[in-house]
Amino acid sequence: MSTELWRTRVLMRTLTKKRIRTQVSREALLRVRRGVYARQVCDDENELRALMLCLPEEAMLTMQSAARRHGFGVLPEGAVHVQVPPEVSRPRLPGLVVHHSVLPVRPVMIRGLPCVPAAQCAVDLARTVRRWDAMPVLDAALRTRAVARDDLFHELTMHRGLRGVRQARDLVALADGRAECRQESQLRLVLIDGGLPAPEPQVWVQDECGVPRFRIDLGYRERRVGIEYDGLSHLDRERLRHDRDRVNWLDASGWRMRYFTDRDLYRRPAQIIATVRAALT
Repeated sequence: MSTELWRTRVLMRTLTKKRIRTQVSREALLRVRRGVYARQVCDDENELRALMLCLPEEAMLTMQSAARRHGFGVLPEGAVHVQVPPEVSRPRLPGLVVHHSVLPVRPVMIRGLPCVPAAQCAVDLARTVRRWDAMPVLDAALRTRAVARDDLFHELTMHRGLRGVRQARDLVALADGRAECRQESQLRLVLIDGGLPAPEPQVWVQDECGVPRFRIDLGYRERRVGIEYDGLSHLDRERLRHDRDRVNWLDASGWRMRYFTDRDLYRRPAQIIATVRAALT
């Protein structure tokens, strides 16, 4: 819920500086940030609104901070990311990362916060973060329908010549909104970068009556090879029972299933590639 915030200059239309200090000491006013006050404790969103009041009026959220507001914040924020025009000095505040904008941009307002548009945010991340992290961003942007693929390709033309645009162009061509989590996107990228054909995300397997029975994270439908990422949710006892029934049914239906965990994904990607290549051949 949005909390009303006031700058010092607004309060001083009706209160003196001494009166403001008195209300703060009595907790009738709360100092959220230097020069910004509220009547009640602020949550994270209102803390962010207070921060934006301390920045130049041209500032807007970008990178991970904007991606979160657009609905595809799959990367940790760590800090608040904002961008300002090149002619504006970079503000220096704790927990703030300031980028100078390279391209002209008109912000969009999301819950009262100015953000770079979704397509620009996605492409900015795709060209500046590691390839490993960029793929989940693009997949999530498509999955949440924050952008369409054509929006991304159009945005790429605006970024021509900028650092990292080649990586962004390669990954936009591979992006798939069917991926349901960051690890699925990364697992698919491991296989593609390992020289294997791109697997299909979220493959439905039908029974003999043509009714969809089970869904596989990644699969090669013609070869009947399925690939699953097992996260923490698979440790639940009821989920384990379901998984065993599912594995037996898929095996009886001619599917060769291969399962990987975080240790494989983050420490042994070569083992993943070799295992899946062997299953395909």
